[in-house]
Amino acid sequence: MVIAYWILAGLLAVFYLYSGGMKVVRSKAALQPMMAWVETMPMGFVRTVGILEVLGAIGLILPPLIGILPPLALAAAIGLLLVQIGAIVVHLRRGETRIIEMNVVLLVAAAVLIWLATVWL
Repeated sequence: MVIAYWILAGLLAVFYLYSGGMKVVRSKAALQPMMAWVETMPMGFVRTVGILEVLGAIGLILPPLIGILPPLALAAAIGLLLVQIGAIVVHLRRGETRIIEMNVVLLVAAAVLIWLATVWL
């Protein structure tokens, strides 16, 4: 279970560091071609989502790696699951049903990671 946790946590951490980092540093105009939903959201909200994704990625890796408060990895996985629930809701409200596949995959991966993170409890 530990090896599976590290593989899945590593993959999700890379994805969320990239995705969240882009939301934190790029302008609305630069994000719109990749993420059409940003046109209807305040930029503060977009940046907040980016910060939450980056913190979630760090929370998946750092606490278990250094052995200080490893249960924070469970909290990070739950937080990322909630981010994906929010993303699915936003896409469904915008009528973007074709692009939620990635969100569903990330939601399932976060759910599996929640289960795997119980090894730190």
